[in-house]
Amino acid sequence: MGRAFEFRKARKLKRWGNMSRTFTRIGKEITIAAKAGGPDPAMNPRLRVLIHNAKAANMPKDTIERAIKKATDKDASDYKEIVYEGYGPFGIAIVVETATDNNQRTVANVRSYFTKHGGSLGTQGSLSFLFDHKSVFHIKPAAGMDQEEFELSLMDFEAELEADEEEWVIYGAFDQFSHLQKFLEDNNVEIVSAEFERIPTDYKEVTPEQRETIEKLLERFEDDDDVQNVFHNMKEEEE
Repeated sequence: MGRAFEFRKARKLKRWGNMSRTFTRIGKEITIAAKAGGPDPAMNPRLRVLIHNAKAANMPKDTIERAIKKATDKDASDYKEIVYEGYGPFGIAIVVETATDNNQRTVANVRSYFTKHGGSLGTQGSLSFLFDHKSVFHIKPAAGMDQEEFELSLMDFEAELEADEEEWVIYGAFDQFSHLQKFLEDNNVEIVSAEFERIPTDYKEVTPEQRETIEKLLERFEDDDDVQNVFHNMKEEEE
């Protein structure tokens, strides 16, 4: 997964360059998690790992606390997580994850972005066969941790490891997220961040001109405040 991982990482870092946009996205996730499982991180594993994500993105402590408090505010927006799927230009499959307090606004915007850029919005679940939904954990290996032994232990969670000197990345089955989190916490492994990713089962090649057109559509999605994540199967650019 080396180059594919680097491509996804580069896109994420590019998007996370806009700190206010990043804080809005993570803040929504924190609010949703706190509302679903309670505001105490010690009792809410999903909230606990999202706080790790927020810290990894240098989100201020008071901003994290406001996002948690928002979950118990009766006047706060009630976010719903909705996934949209469709094809962009040149047959590129795109999955758009949103968190919205106004579904009519969000679906209208998503549909217009597809249409204006030569694509079309499809039905929910229509592209599920093109992506593997994975639990992804970024961890810092402890000093002296045996990589081979650790990889063997991950087999129980249908997970695999991609490692470099600074960071290890675990790719596990979607439904193993909570089990993986507990395993890592029980073994005092430092979780830097954790999330769900949709990884293409196959990548589609495009020309430089086609890539430029598709990038414009992807950026339009990512600029929308209701959009949390965007996944696609366009092959990464060759160096």
